[in-house]
Amino acid sequence: MHTKAVPTQVPVGQNMLLPTGSTVKLSTTDLDNLMQALDIDVIALTEILVPNGHRVEFGTIDVPGIHYNLSGVGRISINGAPPMPLRPHLLIIVPPNTPFMIEVDGEGGPPKLISKDCWTRQDGILRVAVPNGQPEIVQVCGFFNASFGQSVRLFGELREPVIEQFEPADKIDLKLREAMEELMQQEVGVGAMTASLLKQIIVSLVRRSVRSSKRWTERFSILADRQVTRAFADMVARPGAAHSVQSLAHSAGLSRSAFMARFSDIFGKSPMAILRDLRMRQAAIDLTTTTMSIDVVALNAGYESRSSFVRAFRKAYDRDPSDYRRMAKDGEARRGI
Repeated sequence: MHTKAVPTQVPVGQNMLLPTGSTVKLSTTDLDNLMQALDIDVIALTEILVPNGHRVEFGTIDVPGIHYNLSGVGRISINGAPPMPLRPHLLIIVPPNTPFMIEVDGEGGPPKLISKDCWTRQDGILRVAVPNGQPEIVQVCGFFNASFGQSVRLFGELREPVIEQFEPADKIDLKLREAMEELMQQEVGVGAMTASLLKQIIVSLVRRSVRSSKRWTERFSILADRQVTRAFADMVARPGAAHSVQSLAHSAGLSRSAFMARFSDIFGKSPMAILRDLRMRQAAIDLTTTTMSIDVVALNAGYESRSSFVRAFRKAYDRDPSDYRRMAKDGEARRGI
C-alpha cells in the first residue's frame, strides 16, 4: 500500500490517479458502515505535563497516536519538521513510527530537556512531568490500533499528521479524561470502555473531515479511491453475503480487471483474502457475543460447509471455533476481532 501527499490528486494505484474532483463520492452510508465496523485497540495512554522552559521528546512507536492539548500554549515538532503552535483543544494524530517533541519557552534560555527520571507509570498510565513544576502544557496522548479485521489498518499507511482544531463544546477532553479514569480504576470492561471512548474521537474526526473542504480522509489509501472503498464498505457491512470479485467490481463501477488491480494495490491482498479476514472477524464476534450454534455462525460468516469454516477459522485464530468460544468465556481468547 502506498499513500503520497499530492496537491491536486489522490493516489489510487501505482499507475492510476483519480482526480479529487471526481463525481464518485464516498457516501454517508459507506462511511457509517466503515465506522461501525472499526475496531479500536488501546495500547497505552500518556499524560504529558510540560512547565515553562522545558521540552519533552518522544521516540517512535509502531502504532498511531492521538495527542490532544488540554491546556496551555507551546510548540510541537513532528518527525523533525519545523515546530508549529500548540494551543488548547488542538488534536493531532501522529503517524506510526514518527518521533515528536513538545517544548515551552522560559525566561532562562533554550528549553531544557526533561530527563527520563521524570517518566512514571502508575495504574496503566505513563506520565511525563517535571517534579514540583507548574505545568504550562497539559496534554493527553492515546496510542492505539484502528482496524477492520486483522489485516486492514485505517492509520497504518498514514505518512503525515492529521491536525484538527476542536472547541470545548466538542468535549474531546472529557472523553480522554474518562478514558484515563477507566485505566486508573481498572474495573471490569476497562478495555472495552477505553476503546469505545477513543472510537468516539475517531468518529468526531471523520465527521469533521466530511464537513471540511480539506478532507483528511483522502490521505488514507483505503479511503482515497472512492470506487474501491465503496466495495470494501459493502464487504465490511455484509461479510457473510455471497460476494464475488465480479459483484464487488460491479459495486465499485469498475471492470473486473481494473477492480482487482486497484484493490490489490491499496490493500496489499486480493478482495477474497480480505473478505475471508472480515468473515473470520464476524465469526469471532458471533462466537463471543451470542449462543449461535457453530453451524449458524458458519452460515452467518458466508460458509455453507461447517468443515471449510472450521479450517478457515483455525487458520485465522490458531484454534477451533468451539475452543475459541470456551476460552472467551474464561477471558482467555486473544484480542483480534
